[in-house]
Amino acid sequence: MNNIILAGQDAGFLVFAVTLLGLVVGSFLNVVIYRIPEMMQRTWKQDCCELLEQPVEKSERFNLVTPNSRCPDCGTPIRPWQNIPVLSYLILGGKCGHCKTKISARYPVIEAVTAALSGFLAYHYGPTPELAFTLLLTWTLISLAMIDIDHQLLPDSMTLPLMWLGIVANLNGVFVSLEEAVLGAVFGYLSLWSVYWLFKLLTGKEGMGFGDFKLLAALGAWMGWQALPLIIILSSLVGAVIGIAGILIMGRDRNVAIPFGPYLAIAGWIALIWGETITQAYLQFSGMA
Repeated sequence: MNNIILAGQDAGFLVFAVTLLGLVVGSFLNVVIYRIPEMMQRTWKQDCCELLEQPVEKSERFNLVTPNSRCPDCGTPIRPWQNIPVLSYLILGGKCGHCKTKISARYPVIEAVTAALSGFLAYHYGPTPELAFTLLLTWTLISLAMIDIDHQLLPDSMTLPLMWLGIVANLNGVFVSLEEAVLGAVFGYLSLWSVYWLFKLLTGKEGMGFGDFKLLAALGAWMGWQALPLIIILSSLVGAVIGIAGILIMGRDRNVAIPFGPYLAIAGWIALIWGETITQAYLQFSGMA
């Protein structure tokens, strides 16, 4: 009995600790979501200037660490006590501590969602290698989804390392065999690549970006080729639900392009956690099991 109680206490502490870690990481993800596209645009601008032999404008060093976070409206640096995840937002009333400009609620929401998903993973996997890997996957998917929403962009600097990390995780079969992981990456890329070119040949339009191919390849590397049909079906369902809700509730223009990356990210996460359960439930419902 004592061992059971101790195990329960250890599990509770793990969930608590990982949830706190998720809050801190969520705060950093806000930086990643804003700065990586900005870093890419600055690099592209510099490359264009060099190609056209034009002078390159000098600017301050800008990366994920430098400069320190500041208010986008007045430029006042954010002090450490003003940067406590979620709590600082509530204490400051959702406003800048200096100019009182309203701060988007999306920042504490991302922090809270990251914390909640991290804590759930700790509860689901416990102190295992799966927990460490799925935390990295989840944090990257959150960043990719938000960047795609903001810029309709899935950076190679994130999707490609995510794919290789999935293959590394499966060197010892943490989620699937290495063979299944490699085939998952290959078929994940080729499946959407084929849809892209078929759609373009039929309509003359681009239905999705190359980043979507790479994201599905990354998910295939994590979960194997068998998970790809489920991910594609789930992403279509999630996209349909969110898209219809956006049109009916928020009045969005149905002709405006919708990024597919967030739907892939959500579907991939669901498939990772509940993929086998969903598949078995479908097989039983259809009488195939």
